[in-house]
Amino acid sequence: MDQLSRRDLLKRALQGGLGLAALSTLQLTAMSKALAAQSTPVSGYKALVCVFLFGGNDSANMLVPLAGDSLTAYVQARQSLAVTGALPISPLTAVADGIGFHPALAPLQPLFATQQLALISGVGALQQPTSKLEVQQGKALLPKNLYSHNDQQATWMRGQEPLSLDRGWGAQMLELLQTNPEFSSCISLSGTNLWQRGQLLQPFGMSAKGVSGLTAHNGAGSRATLLKNLQTALLAPQTQPLANLYAQSNSAAQARSLIIADALTQAPTLQTVFAPDNNLAQQLQMVARLISVQATLGVGRQVFFVGMGGFDTHDDQNTVHPALLSQLSAALASFAAATSELGVADQVTTFTMSDFGRTLSSNGDGTDHGWAGNQLVLGGAVQGGDIYGQLLQQRLGSDFDVGGGRMIPTTANVQLFASLASWFGLSDSQRRQIFPALSAFDASVLPLFR
Repeated sequence: MDQLSRRDLLKRALQGGLGLAALSTLQLTAMSKALAAQSTPVSGYKALVCVFLFGGNDSANMLVPLAGDSLTAYVQARQSLAVTGALPISPLTAVADGIGFHPALAPLQPLFATQQLALISGVGALQQPTSKLEVQQGKALLPKNLYSHNDQQATWMRGQEPLSLDRGWGAQMLELLQTNPEFSSCISLSGTNLWQRGQLLQPFGMSAKGVSGLTAHNGAGSRATLLKNLQTALLAPQTQPLANLYAQSNSAAQARSLIIADALTQAPTLQTVFAPDNNLAQQLQMVARLISVQATLGVGRQVFFVGMGGFDTHDDQNTVHPALLSQLSAALASFAAATSELGVADQVTTFTMSDFGRTLSSNGDGTDHGWAGNQLVLGGAVQGGDIYGQLLQQRLGSDFDVGGGRMIPTTANVQLFASLASWFGLSDSQRRQIFPALSAFDASVLPLFR
């Protein structure tokens, strides 16, 4: 059975009239071997979940000074965008004048208090440590197209600067840890993305509702019969080379969809509530379900990509941004509860990325594209309850303000990425292979994990 090709295995199973229940048995034995015959095993199970906040999150307003000169400078900088009613938090590393969460992040306050949530402050795209004077004199090695949405999204997903690089660090981690990693190790709930694109590996795309490729077979009639007929047609010998290639491609896609759909039939019913009107929460609910069947899928490492848009708040920020943060915090809190319910909280780490931070100063109704910001890291293995890096100064005209409240990062995003990669199982040499800019920084890994 080990020698069966994916095509032969699917053809024999489906042409023999087997339904999904019977296919499940095959999947657990022969199919998993056929799909991963060359895969190198890794020890234990770990998953990284990337939550991408498209548009450039005003993450400076996620952390609000509570008193003193810090609060005065914050209010002067943020003007009508200044947040009131901040929720006090007590980081392990004390913050002068105190610090609090934006009120919309209330669901995350208990996770910070129980040390499951950490924040990375003043983080952004950097090639080397950079000063305000170097920027003003034109001597700084700046990221290319620093304030461009598309370019900076790609920079965060690539983990290095070359604009021509068509691979992301999520997929590269999997390819370094395993030879021919399983397709189910790299799943996107938010469309095609560079972060999960490797030399050979591509993200397996699905929706929060399930495998979209099978929705056409969920109507009236025998689903097994419909699938059998479709697969028979796709697997039939073709007379033209291009037709044969198309058939092989479609049969592989159908096989993968069947494997995921069948595994999900074995997922336990979660007691954790995910808000039905919160798209990010629904994406993360599906991620939790997929994690619950990782043993069935036979994967030791997984990377998931989810996302939400709307963070390009040039206008109406005081209305739009709190609503976005409310959705984000509720979704993350539900996901954290689900991983605890499944008993995998220590094996799953969730983190945020975004295009860039935003300007501290208001444009009258919102903010413009900035640079440094704050990011979240959440999970049972996280050494939470603290703020890592140098706290982002919310003070106009400071040594970190390069103009208009665009703040120079004090922690490079690759330092955050390398810390996540280290927990995921990559060696120092492997991390430096993916993130070559690490050599410019004294601390290549932050003490984020227990």
